[in-house]
Amino acid sequence: MKKIGRTRWVIPEGYIPPDEGGEKDPRFISHETACLLNTGRRDAEVDITVFFSDREPAGLYHVTVPAERTLHLRFNDLCAPEEIPRDTEYSTVIESSVPIVLQHTRLDSRREALSLHSTIAYGAD
Repeated sequence: MKKIGRTRWVIPEGYIPPDEGGEKDPRFISHETACLLNTGRRDAEVDITVFFSDREPAGLYHVTVPAERTLHLRFNDLCAPEEIPRDTEYSTVIESSVPIVLQHTRLDSRREALSLHSTIAYGAD
């Protein structure tokens, strides 16, 4: 398949709702997700930098998206070099060694009626 996508993506709106505590089905815990699609024949080496309004950026976080595969990366799971703080606004720049497509999704489960929204990120190259 022909490569599609961009090598630099921006998600200007990020927010992980605070942890509500208690036991919950992991599928329904509030989270932010970057859905990464690599249609190319080479693995995508992906670096993520997270920006905040009141402190220095966090990162680099690194993941690999294998060739002709997808990866749904929860920002809640990023822990090295540091965790992404909950209840904090942030923005993200994602840079890939090969073109990928990126979709951003948030699940907010703080209320009984779940809220899910999704959008294609901004391709910046």
